Amino acid sequence: MSVTHASAPPTDRHHTTPARPGRGGRRDRRGIWRTAGFHLSAGLLSALWLLPIVLVLVTSTRSFDDVAANGVGSLPHSFTLDGFRQAWVDGGQQRALINSLLVTVPTVLLSLLLASMAAFALSRYDLPLRRTLLLLMLGGNLLPPQILLVPVSKLSELLGLYDSLYALIGVQVGFGVGFYVFVLHGFMRSIPPEIQQAAVIDGAGPWQIYTRIIMPLAKPAMAALSALSFTWIFNDLLWAITVLRTDSQMPITASLIGLQGQYVSMWNVIAAGSVIAAAPTVVVFLKFQRHFVAGLNLGAVK
Repeated sequence: MSVTHASAPPTDRHHTTPARPGRGGRRDRRGIWRTAGFHLSAGLLSALWLLPIVLVLVTSTRSFDDVAANGVGSLPHSFTLDGFRQAWVDGGQQRALINSLLVTVPTVLLSLLLASMAAFALSRYDLPLRRTLLLLMLGGNLLPPQILLVPVSKLSELLGLYDSLYALIGVQVGFGVGFYVFVLHGFMRSIPPEIQQAAVIDGAGPWQIYTRIIMPLAKPAMAALSALSFTWIFNDLLWAITVLRTDSQMPITASLIGLQGQYVSMWNVIAAGSVIAAAPTVVVFLKFQRHFVAGLNLGAVK
């Protein structure tokens, strides 16, 4: 009599056991908490940064009686645009804004024109001492402007340009061209040389290469640098109070100092003047915001 043993059930080689929650699940939870913490901290920092701006906007639309009775930091109990009228007409903001535009727009155009021509020559042609020239331009921008206030003021007096918008334009162009050349040089140098060589074979001269080839390719860099330079020049205060003396010649940033002295305790008028002074740069930023971001990579190797 034979005894038969039950055979073991066949095993499936492809059978896998379900994975148990372990390190992978803990890592996922940690990633979620880190993301949530990042967004929470970024939101708090953004709110903290926006709080003074909101306070200025709200204060500019309140009446003087409301601010005097309830304080600057209280909730608004009135709404009026009279502070803007006082700052615009009585405070001289209208003339100051025109002065700022008369300085900023020509300075941006002239600076970028000179800088683009110099950057084209230094980046596309083998000029002698070109590296030394670039280092001198960069070194000039590293000097603190405070040590040059007295020489610039004396020089403008000797040239007969003191207390005029021409003096301020000349100073802004002189101190801005070096940095613009350095930035545009890096961008233009990254343009493939084969493009210029093809244009030379077709009979194009240096001026045609500059105007018809290099400048169209450099439009993103020029747009970003235009937006940045507009913001820097429009918001400048140091050189304005150095070469200007008459109140009627002062730009918008310098006029805010006089506005604060004229309306010492009228915070709604001072806040309205600050909003007027910030409006043009905000408009330029919203118009060219993508160029602002692209401007962070200007001169990088492609």
